Amino acid sequence: MIRVAIVDDFDLLREDLCELIAGQEDMEVAWQAGSGQEAAELAKRQDADIVLMDIEMETMHAGIVAAERIRDEGRGQRIIFLTAHETNQTIITAMGTGAVDFVVKGCPDEEILQHIRNAYSGKPVMESRIQETIMREYSRLQRSEQSLLFFINNVSQLTAAERELLRLLLEGNKVKDIARIRCVEIITVKTQIKGLLRKFGCSRTKEIVSMIQELNISHLFS
Repeated sequence: MIRVAIVDDFDLLREDLCELIAGQEDMEVAWQAGSGQEAAELAKRQDADIVLMDIEMETMHAGIVAAERIRDEGRGQRIIFLTAHETNQTIITAMGTGAVDFVVKGCPDEEILQHIRNAYSGKPVMESRIQETIMREYSRLQRSEQSLLFFINNVSQLTAAERELLRLLLEGNKVKDIARIRCVEIITVKTQIKGLLRKFGCSRTKEIVSMIQELNISHLFS
């Protein structure tokens, strides 16, 4: 039997889910909770194979907090988020807890049951849109990591003058302003900028500045 815990602060919906689970030959209701706090406490004492977890309950992200606490207990209870919230940020934050699936409320009962069976068998099948959202975030993080390594490597090879130049560019100074501040000719600043562009593989200083800001490493030039 697949032991399913149900967590939702809407009593009627929780009762409907309990009735649905109890009506399956291969499932039973392990426990139920009406808040994230209650779920986290019950999960410490009572076993379940799958936890159907709402997100917004006593607080906006109560289900996410509860999922993290259940995960940290290390009892192997697999979380499936069953929620009305489907923004990209909510999906990414929720799945970051180690949950195995994310299902949007309103789908047919048979679909919910299939998600439970798939998760129990160790082969969860997320909806294509959920998968795409997660993969986009993974790709973004991978690109950021590669960019960060590339930048850190190049930063370590900058001369003191080039680091100073980058600091002034990050402050929003133009070429003529930099020349005045450093008491050098404009042509000298332009020559140094060309060197920076070659090192970072960029065509404009705005690209370097934007990448440094996006990677949150401006402090390296302060």
